[in-house]
Amino acid sequence: MGVVVNGTWWLTQGDTRIGELRQYAIDQPTFLCHFIPGPGWEGVRALFESWAALHGPDPDGSRTAQAIRPIMDLGLTLVAEDEGRPMALFRECIVRIDGDTARVRC
Repeated sequence: MGVVVNGTWWLTQGDTRIGELRQYAIDQPTFLCHFIPGPGWEGVRALFESWAALHGPDPDGSRTAQAIRPIMDLGLTLVAEDEGRPMALFRECIVRIDGDTARVRC
């Protein structure tokens, strides 16, 4: 995916904008972004906060799976402003939001 530093993505659920991610750096293979909540953020915030709160070992991945399954079920997409083609979360990219920062991996 050809994304330039300082690019912008929109995290969406159908026609609802969850938030805007403004890239400020790259830490290969992750894009580091500022996160600006959108109108749909309050409806999903607790799910992302639960995932962000996971720390420590998770040898079998069960804690992580339990945290991300509800997010996967939302059918969220990520749309780059310069490409416009929606990418399905957890199939084509991963977005992890923690407060006002986000990490995108495609």
